[in-house]
Amino acid sequence: MDRLNGKVAVVTGAASGMGRATAELFAIEGADTVLTDLNEQSGKQAAEAIRAAGGNAAFYPMDVTDESSVAEVYSRVGAEHGTIDVLVNCAGIIGVDKPTHELTEADWDALFAVDVKGVFFSTKHAVPYMIAQRSGSIVNYSSIYGVIGNEEFSAYHVAKGAVNMQTRQDAAVYGRYNIRVNSVNPSTVLTPLVRAIADEFPGGLTEYEKVNTANQSIRRLGQPIDVAHACLFLASDESAWITGVNLPVDGGFLAR
Repeated sequence: MDRLNGKVAVVTGAASGMGRATAELFAIEGADTVLTDLNEQSGKQAAEAIRAAGGNAAFYPMDVTDESSVAEVYSRVGAEHGTIDVLVNCAGIIGVDKPTHELTEADWDALFAVDVKGVFFSTKHAVPYMIAQRSGSIVNYSSIYGVIGNEEFSAYHVAKGAVNMQTRQDAAVYGRYNIRVNSVNPSTVLTPLVRAIADEFPGGLTEYEKVNTANQSIRRLGQPIDVAHACLFLASDESAWITGVNLPVDGGFLAR
């Protein structure tokens, strides 16, 4: 219950899904958890639920695509909490399902603004606190789609490939300050968004799960808590000698 005791952890995209599960778990493990999201109502509700369960949580509305918004939030976090020990870059969108030749510039820019630039902005404004204290852990949410190619969501694949590369690059750059940077790469996880898609799938959730886990060794969809536990390990001191890793959390998808 104290794997993050005394640490200040910022989680982006924390209003729902994997971001919320990560924030909730971090609070259980003793972190002073800062939730950020563009969805102010859901973000406040998530923080209130954590506090009602006995955890420490605050919510800050933030648009990860707007550097001024990001800079303001991290300045507030630093002023109110003293430092930032852990950053989890979870905020992301999947974008449109188009091949490269059908994508518009607007399609591309909208996806990269959240999934790539959002990671860049939050890392940029959190890292100075970590450099000052000569320690910190950054966990980026990526995807198995950043490792493999297939016939869908071309821009999303490329964006998550960029996140994987930024993970390795930042690990190389900031290791001298004892700052670790890793990513989690999930396969399909049953978030509220995915459940809504599954409910509309022919045959419903049962058939959706069968189709989307056919290439996995463990033939079930992931749950948000599955990925949150991986983030907890990478955020905690238990992984003190691990950096630059793009960790599959995928039911064995990439093993096959």
